[in-house]
Amino acid sequence: MSALPEWGSVLAIVAHPDDESFGLGAVLSAFADSGARVHVLCFTRGEASTLHAVTGDLATLRADELRSAAAQLGIVDVRLLAFPDGGLAGIDHGVLLADALAYAEEVEPDGLIAFDPSGVTGHPDHRAATAVAAQVSTMRAVGMLGWTVPDSVARALNSECGSSFSGHAPGDIDITLTVDRTHQRAAVDCHPSQAVPGSVLWRRLDLLGQHEHLRWLHHAREEGPS
Repeated sequence: MSALPEWGSVLAIVAHPDDESFGLGAVLSAFADSGARVHVLCFTRGEASTLHAVTGDLATLRADELRSAAAQLGIVDVRLLAFPDGGLAGIDHGVLLADALAYAEEVEPDGLIAFDPSGVTGHPDHRAATAVAAQVSTMRAVGMLGWTVPDSVARALNSECGSSFSGHAPGDIDITLTVDRTHQRAAVDCHPSQAVPGSVLWRRLDLLGQHEHLRWLHHAREEGPS
């Protein structure tokens, strides 16, 4: 497939400020450009990041960066929580789920999007956030997409940058989307504390070119069997 589902309301569930831009940015802006109302739930304030390219308190800085980036992507609302950065896997799943379900009740999404269950970059916070999103999708009986990268891109990044990306073979990828990265790049610019020169982010965007890759993690009933 080469097109996004026709969802009128989309909920992205992520772990850190900048996940909505560095990872999901091109897809979220594509949803917004299609007329969808896009919402983001972010579990942490990113205070434990090892990147700190501007002075100041990271938790405060990154909250402001997230709000600015959301405006660039066309996101209509952001719910920023304050669970410990780097510690989501140690938080009771039911606590995370309760907050996610409460926000989903407010925004009534037609579908959810999150990182692939692998976490894509290997970060355990990403995996924890996606596990919550998957349960919200199931409980609300709406579809869910997982953002991934091709395994060829993951291998190249790991070889060149010493990273721990996890990708998928072409046959396991359901949607290959041609994207315009204009809004994504503007959103990334809103995260100066993290968008440092030489970051693996820039190499990943080079390797992906004008395409993003998504997998169906759960289908709503009208979208077919899961």
